[in-house]
Amino acid sequence: MTPAVRALKAKKIPHSIYTYECGVTQDFGHHMAQVMGRDENTVYKTLIFRSDKNFVTAVIPVNCTLNLKQAARLAGLKKAEMAKPEDAERITGYVVGGISPFGQKKRLPVIIDEEALKHEEILVSGGKRGLSVGIAPQDLINFLTAKVGKITDAE
Repeated sequence: MTPAVRALKAKKIPHSIYTYECGVTQDFGHHMAQVMGRDENTVYKTLIFRSDKNFVTAVIPVNCTLNLKQAARLAGLKKAEMAKPEDAERITGYVVGGISPFGQKKRLPVIIDEEALKHEEILVSGGKRGLSVGIAPQDLINFLTAKVGKITDAE
């Protein structure tokens, strides 16, 4: 059981577990959507960005790109850049492709794209490649005390 799943269970947050064979080294979210037959609008990726020494977790649909300017604004930062993969892994305790917004080694502020609110359930990483968690967007927002806004551009 990953720290992400343990965190959800500990707080009794309703969720579903989805496992799949992850045979890729990039585009993990697209792969998951294809293998599981899921609409890419309901599969979300977890990205880590930074401003100086402040790191933030962004949760966005896999078929979008993070708009750093909008993300920085929502997070209350003046500017932002993507974190280096090794920094994201060190700070969260997860490997790239399996970074979950839950159960991170260091709890970071979380922002979520507003598109999530259009769905009953979205899938986010469960803390390792090949493991996703289905969760109601409002439960995700409440559990992580996340800010919600427009933070993406179409791919």
